[in-house]
Amino acid sequence: MILDHGITVLCCTPTYGIHLAEVAARERIDLSASTVRLMIVAGEPGGSVTATRQRLSELWPGLRVFDHHGMTETGPVSFECPVRPGVLHVIESAFIPEVIDPATGRAAAPGQAGELVLTTLGRSGSPILRYRTGDMVKPSLETICECGRNDLALDGGILGRSDDMVIVRGVNIYPTSVEEIIRGMPEIAEYVVAVDETKALAELTIRIEPGPQCGDADQLVRTLQSKLEAAWSLRVPVIAVPQGSLPRYELKAKRWTKAKSP
Repeated sequence: MILDHGITVLCCTPTYGIHLAEVAARERIDLSASTVRLMIVAGEPGGSVTATRQRLSELWPGLRVFDHHGMTETGPVSFECPVRPGVLHVIESAFIPEVIDPATGRAAAPGQAGELVLTTLGRSGSPILRYRTGDMVKPSLETICECGRNDLALDGGILGRSDDMVIVRGVNIYPTSVEEIIRGMPEIAEYVVAVDETKALAELTIRIEPGPQCGDADQLVRTLQSKLEAAWSLRVPVIAVPQGSLPRYELKAKRWTKAKSP
């Protein structure tokens, strides 16, 4: 349908953009013949993850990825800077934004990551006052962006959710940091992460599904383990599973599962 109707803009989650490309390859559909020039992604933080953007651009030749985020409670909140990929601008004509330390509720230091808090009186049906979004962001120190806007710029877009962070042997790990490493390895088609918090120290296990172009799954496991250890100084178990065994997602991906103490 995308090819037949000459679609030029595709709106979806980053995960679904990758899934569509997988299906196209399986059905022997050449996406280089596609007229899609823009992909607007939302629903997951992957749109501002460099490796994920690169993967989408490679799977959809000639396409540019734009990130966007919003919430049911607030409506659209930010849009990607047209000059600096991976940077989101908060729509300050509609919101009064703040960035706070999620632990103390106080304003985060300039340039430090914190939780995005929004106030808007422009939605007559649902005004919000200092609404804690749960989104972790890092405000840019620049007051005027290269694009000429002075709306609050968020470096790296949405870094993750305040309640998604896990502490593994003293290391703070966000899902986006895992996404960045894994999506930088095109031999990995899909992955899931299991967090076991039933023990004194939380443990992380990653299952990966090698793609058709992977010739040595054992070597792929070793390479990923090395990259994870280099990033966090942690040894994270990685398990390769058969092709097609991990779930695919059409809406928001649910790759992380947690086992908690009873």
